[in-house]
Amino acid sequence: MKLTVDGQSVEADARPGQCLRTFLREQQRFAVKKGCDAGDCGACSVLLDGAPVHSCVVPAHRAENREVTTAAGLGSPDQLHPVQQQFVDAAGFQCGFCTPGMVVTASALDSGQRADLPRALKGNLCRCTGYRSVRDAVGGVCTTESDSAGESFGRSIPAPAATRVVCGAEPYTLDLAVDGLTHIQILGSPHPHARITRLDTSAAERLPGVHAVLTHRDSPDVAFSTARHEFRTDDPDDTHVFDTILRFRGQRVAAVVADSVDIARRALQLIEVEYEVLEPVFDPDLARRPGAPLLHGDKGAESRIADPARNLVAEVHGETGDLAAGLAAARDTGAVVEGTWQTQRVQHTHLETHSAIGWLDPDGRLTLRSSTQVPFLVRDELAHLFSLDRAQVRVFTARVGGGFGAKQEMLVEDLVALAVLRTGRPVQYEFTRSDQFTIAPCRHPMRVSVKVGADGDGTLTALAVDVLSDAGAYGNHSVGVMFHGCSESVALYRSPNKRVDAQAVYTNNLPSGAFRGYGLGQIIFAVESALDQLAAELGIDPFELRRRNVVVPGDDFVDFEVEHGDLTYGSYGLDQCLDLAEAALRRGNDVRPPDGPQWRVGEGMAASMIATIPPRGHFADVSCTLVEGSRYELRVGTAEFGNGTTTVHAQLAASALGTTADRITVLQSDTDVAGHDTGAFGSAGTVVAGKAVHLAGTRLREQLFDVARRVAGAAEDSDCALTPDAVVVAGRTVELDKLVPEGPLRAEGHHDGTPRSVVFNVHAFRVAVDTVTGEVRILQSIQAADAGTVLNPQQCRGQVEGGVAQAIGSALHEEILLDGAGTVLNPQLRNYHIPQLVDVPDTEVYFADTYDELGPHGAKSMSESPYNPVAPALANAIADATGARLRRLPMTPAAVWRALTHP
Repeated sequence: MKLTVDGQSVEADARPGQCLRTFLREQQRFAVKKGCDAGDCGACSVLLDGAPVHSCVVPAHRAENREVTTAAGLGSPDQLHPVQQQFVDAAGFQCGFCTPGMVVTASALDSGQRADLPRALKGNLCRCTGYRSVRDAVGGVCTTESDSAGESFGRSIPAPAATRVVCGAEPYTLDLAVDGLTHIQILGSPHPHARITRLDTSAAERLPGVHAVLTHRDSPDVAFSTARHEFRTDDPDDTHVFDTILRFRGQRVAAVVADSVDIARRALQLIEVEYEVLEPVFDPDLARRPGAPLLHGDKGAESRIADPARNLVAEVHGETGDLAAGLAAARDTGAVVEGTWQTQRVQHTHLETHSAIGWLDPDGRLTLRSSTQVPFLVRDELAHLFSLDRAQVRVFTARVGGGFGAKQEMLVEDLVALAVLRTGRPVQYEFTRSDQFTIAPCRHPMRVSVKVGADGDGTLTALAVDVLSDAGAYGNHSVGVMFHGCSESVALYRSPNKRVDAQAVYTNNLPSGAFRGYGLGQIIFAVESALDQLAAELGIDPFELRRRNVVVPGDDFVDFEVEHGDLTYGSYGLDQCLDLAEAALRRGNDVRPPDGPQWRVGEGMAASMIATIPPRGHFADVSCTLVEGSRYELRVGTAEFGNGTTTVHAQLAASALGTTADRITVLQSDTDVAGHDTGAFGSAGTVVAGKAVHLAGTRLREQLFDVARRVAGAAEDSDCALTPDAVVVAGRTVELDKLVPEGPLRAEGHHDGTPRSVVFNVHAFRVAVDTVTGEVRILQSIQAADAGTVLNPQQCRGQVEGGVAQAIGSALHEEILLDGAGTVLNPQLRNYHIPQLVDVPDTEVYFADTYDELGPHGAKSMSESPYNPVAPALANAIADATGARLRRLPMTPAAVWRALTHP
């Protein structure tokens, strides 16, 4: 068929039943993304004869003799369409995976549609921004500013990739053409717990176009964890590439490697499998009881599972002081609150699904291009898994389309590597959107019981939490999530008597993994809700109760024991955060509640604390080199997935080198370009890799001064100044390009992630609740954050807004629903409600005025922390409005209604 794509004539055949999205990508029109392939997210939006459509639900043949325009056809990085320029000016994206589709839709809006964006953009989802910057972009609001030589940090400059992102020219993982590419499809287990007794793949292997069928017979006999940390021994070794025992529905039974996805899917139907069905267990409380079916009872001490005979992945029990005495004192003089709170399964819903492409390079080296937050840790684990030297493996990323902790797992790379090594061919494996809901790890659902007591003055005398975490079928991140979740949530408050009891338990549910906040969001929901109830019983304002009890510099950090490690107060802004949030709430925002006697208005707040860096070391190696053209090449291992580290790293280097960020070329997230980088998780991009960047830039500046003095024949102690193009030494200008031949002029920076500081966030809401329907409307949303020196204000504001939006989704809408037998009931975006533009209010963001002595230029991390206090603040506002305290997430209208009518 013939059609026009981005102004160019295209003549190609579409396959029967093929959609326009896949057809366009086969023509290498990579501005068109795959987010869902069901018409739900808009990442694939194009203009068809000028009208925006979701190309994943348009049959390709309907484009015959018509004009298709992608984001690449609207404009180029050198000549942007006006709407694309507006998205650059407003910093209207973070990971940017949704942006080409968003820009395409926005370009076709008329004035009436722009006045009603919630309706006009309802078909375009963004998981990162919180939508405020998208509204600004469509409205032509400019929030960025130009750079200034030597003063780059502290300015809201656009991301270096901004013009490419808005045009769809910035490549993501699968945005490349590979000759001879083959594709993986997997056969998943139909049972939540079973043993394979017979497996016949011969018919599938004979199907033309099939290159291999991989099963447990091909799997290395090496146990590992899909979770990735600096030290692989932090996580339990309970997983194999393929296993004969299947522990959740959808777990890999076999994988077909074929010339196309369609051939691979046909081959799956030819595989014959017989199973011995084993007894499953789905309730974590039942799973830890004597006599429960054991998921990993065959594992030994080398697996590092706490107690396989009790299905315990990990557990902790510890106490400081005398909890019973503290509770007794509170009952005598003040009040005690006890309760149990429940959090649900949440999907990360990053719009770029898990994916990787692998091949053997000309030297026979295994090479993977992956959508991962941790390329170096994936490289190391692949080498361990397949008995390879690390030098025989390269892992790198393009731009990553969101992560939120999900891509701190190795979920596709092991299978791609096995397929490449087995076939010698290039191989691609891409999760479908349904795969994300059914086989990708989710946030840990937790049951959290809290006991908290205070005397009549509101001074805490006792604080205890009891946590039951559902790990699902494999341990993954469950150890770290349990310990981390029970740490800063409890350590935020001073109390002479504390106790923590926590267990992470195996079940035959889908696995749980790393998710923004890493366990803190679940436990903070319970602790902050209990404290709000305590404040009400004591008749003390919730802000005031926190002021009387939060830790202050000089206090120890105490959870179930006194922290004697490297955690310290690099700066302290919690007092400012409490004041800023309370003042904004008292000031109001002139948003009136809906009319009607059924509406009740209430206010709520919550506080949180998080360490700026994961414990026990987080490492980054960086190098910075002067190159021709008065430019610099910065090599850093950290991945860019919407966290904004690329922008901040360029700003830090530019500030050290007296230049502008556009003269810094950042080579990143590739095991070939840097010595090592633990990865982009734990909000470490700015405070670890950024600190190393700052150090490398500062050292290179001193090298430039030394060489310039020698070239100029100046004394060793001559004063020097660095401009974008030259070093000025002793009144003489030495051009940078004249220094390049004196090189190589290169400096390195390293940071090991210690000591660590703490970050504080306070959130407040004013809400209206419909007592007839249970609907909750957010009238005012406020977050005050202690981010230290804010290196890029608009970008940091966006991180806060995005975290709040994701947390609102977790609090009010989102839940992976299971049928009680391990089957996911809503494996589609349309039945899993991530916030649309209409669901997210503009959040007022306020930054405390602090300077952290540990971070680069006084900066702290600010990616995970905004998420943590949102759900309890909403629950507390609902309780204030109605008197009904919700103890389970999500707080849907039905749940609120039930709480009101059946307290």
